[in-house]
Amino acid sequence: MELLKRENNEKHTERVLQFGEGNFLRGFVDWMFDKLNKECGGDFGVAVVQPLPTGRVAELNAQDGLYTLYSRGLINGVKAEEEHTIDCITRGINPYENTDEFFKCAQNPDLRYIVSNTTEAGIEYRKEECDFSTTTFPGRLTMLLKARYDAGLGGFLLLPCELIDKNGDCLKECVLKYAADWNYGKDFARWINEENVFTNTLVDRIVTGYPRDTADEMCKKYGYTDNLIDTTEIFHLWVIEGDKKYAAELPFHKAGLNVIWTDDVTPYKKRKVRILNGAHTSLVSSAMLMGVETVREALDNEILSRYIKKAVFEEIIPTIDMSESELTGFANDVLDRFRNPFINHLWSSIALNSVSKFKVRVLPSIKDYKDKFGTLPRCLVFSLAALIMLYRTENANDDPKVIDFMKSASAAEILSNTELWDEDLTYLSESVEEYIKSAENNGIKAAVELAAERK
Repeated sequence: MELLKRENNEKHTERVLQFGEGNFLRGFVDWMFDKLNKECGGDFGVAVVQPLPTGRVAELNAQDGLYTLYSRGLINGVKAEEEHTIDCITRGINPYENTDEFFKCAQNPDLRYIVSNTTEAGIEYRKEECDFSTTTFPGRLTMLLKARYDAGLGGFLLLPCELIDKNGDCLKECVLKYAADWNYGKDFARWINEENVFTNTLVDRIVTGYPRDTADEMCKKYGYTDNLIDTTEIFHLWVIEGDKKYAAELPFHKAGLNVIWTDDVTPYKKRKVRILNGAHTSLVSSAMLMGVETVREALDNEILSRYIKKAVFEEIIPTIDMSESELTGFANDVLDRFRNPFINHLWSSIALNSVSKFKVRVLPSIKDYKDKFGTLPRCLVFSLAALIMLYRTENANDDPKVIDFMKSASAAEILSNTELWDEDLTYLSESVEEYIKSAENNGIKAAVELAAERK
């Protein structure tokens, strides 16, 4: 079969420069621009820059920027599947082989938006010489912005998608440091501050990438070879901290997309960390101790399902200062995502570094619940007991020093260890020890059931 190709040479106007050609951006941002083009009459072409010396832009160019996106999951408990041929990508640029082509982008007056996903380690500053081939992503971006400034053109709206806190602020800080190191001048720094908008964003979508097990069958159905098939869940959320006037430029809402413009992304991050990530972390130890292998299987288990619903709706949500409808709607979406029949999400992978994750994702909900109601949240406290029990088995996956300590220490010693928790959790000892004793005497299944039933 022939490769997927365009039937004509018509492409959208290049308005977006995207650092990153990986599965996530293609299954998230590019899909959104594609929907703007097809459903709202938009004209958003995306030029993709390969951020590392090795990458996939050659494959993108071989298919004229086209690829198939297959989305699958549950909507209100009902199985849903969607297929789209994404055609917003105009070309891929390997800046290590075609540096001039990369810098020519700065001279394009139509270019308005910069998107990136260079992993959490991508936004970093290193004091170094001005060398394109060795500098970081923010360093290369600084060089591009300088070329834009020298061309006398306006700045950009930058939408970084890296999974770090205040990603836009961090990126801007790096750019200004490089500009100072490389003596680009005060006028350039002023242009960065006044002509460019670095937004902080929160992205949320599970993109599962190339479907190796079914790709051949899918290509036979399509009638062409597509080496860039991408798969993703149905759910998506993009929260952008920026002036809502930009929603007129990027009217994602008109395409029915779950994109929120806000003056503060913090509450949405808190909601995601405490509900989505907190649900994973508060359930992982009990599920593994019960021999349940995947997230979906846990939601199909009557006891574990009841347990996590109680934890989320009765113990986590009441501690978050957002509207109840927003919180419950998000939580219901989370449970649908957990039940996704197309994704086998192993608890063994989620269990990595559970102690540090618990400190960030679950402990704040325990503390806020205690402060608000004067009592302890039973399911969340039980999840701490289950975590201690898990670390006494061979299934713990953490720093060897943490595992060695957790395996041999008593619950009281663990909870009083301020190096683990950044505080003394002795006030939880009585409840935690009660749950551990219950599990030891009656079995983990009965202990989970008891925790989920207690008022």
